[in-house]
Amino acid sequence: MESLPSSSTTSNSKSIIDSGERNWLDLPRDAVLSIFRKLDAIDLLVRAHNVCTTWRKISKDPFLFRTINMPNLGEPDYQLDLETLCQRAVDYSCGHIIDINIEYFGTDDLLHRIANSASHLQRLRLASCWSISDEGLCDAAEKFPCLEELDISISNLSDRLFEPIGRRCPRLKTLKFNSQGYRHPHIQYDDDDEDAYDDNEAFAIAKYMPGLRHLQLIGNEMTNDGLVALLDGCPHLESLDIRRCFNVNLVGTLGKRCKEQIKYFRLPHDATDDYPFQTSECDYGSPVEDDADESDLMSDYDYDYEDYDDFLGEGDFSDDNPFTF
Repeated sequence: MESLPSSSTTSNSKSIIDSGERNWLDLPRDAVLSIFRKLDAIDLLVRAHNVCTTWRKISKDPFLFRTINMPNLGEPDYQLDLETLCQRAVDYSCGHIIDINIEYFGTDDLLHRIANSASHLQRLRLASCWSISDEGLCDAAEKFPCLEELDISISNLSDRLFEPIGRRCPRLKTLKFNSQGYRHPHIQYDDDDEDAYDDNEAFAIAKYMPGLRHLQLIGNEMTNDGLVALLDGCPHLESLDIRRCFNVNLVGTLGKRCKEQIKYFRLPHDATDDYPFQTSECDYGSPVEDDADESDLMSDYDYDYEDYDDFLGEGDFSDDNPFTF
């Protein structure tokens, strides 16, 4: 005759049931996949991967690496080799990546690895990737025919890449090409120094990327000529962010044209609270304290902000921001 469980065994079983404890390893594979999908790539590759054999197998599922998110880390994590981890994630994706974010640590070699495994890539974020060159990005772009969004902010990349990217990525709709920027408005140059103004980037974007819907150029040195070129060359623009572009003067007809043509418009002196990169480094040799009063900074320059705001009319159309960081 089978013996009955002791009172202590029964008590322990009842305690486990009452406490709600469960063996997470018994969860169905689909349930684990659903949970893993909420993790970023680093958590998948470092934490979930090392729990047990079952979770290690599930954490390699290509479904989990259609999006590879290694976001703005600020300071490098010296405990992790991010480039090697990202290469592993790219391999696990089995060619199904549609969105990848490799801020700060991207290199030409890593970008080449991605290009060979992501023919359906739609979104590429390379902000602050100083080790990616014009040549590296142009070569990779040839294998990104489906690319719709590109973020190459805060880098050493130049306007020379806009022509090949425009040709090789015909579906590109969103471009972020932000500079670190300066906090002081209305940068002044000698009228005789024509080279002091730099509209090359705006002219190149206008010429080679006519299909853009969303453009962000925070901290760019372009002038009114560059802005007019963008309005002419990119007729489908719905949103334009030119915060910290203090060589642009929107008083008069240009401001009115922007209001009529652009649905979402961020002005040069609009706040940059939602911008993840620092914009208060210096004003060509003049350090600026982070806690400085921006109204005081603007008052140092001969710029009539009452006239500047006249074209906004009753409703300020610059409040909505379709860009996300």
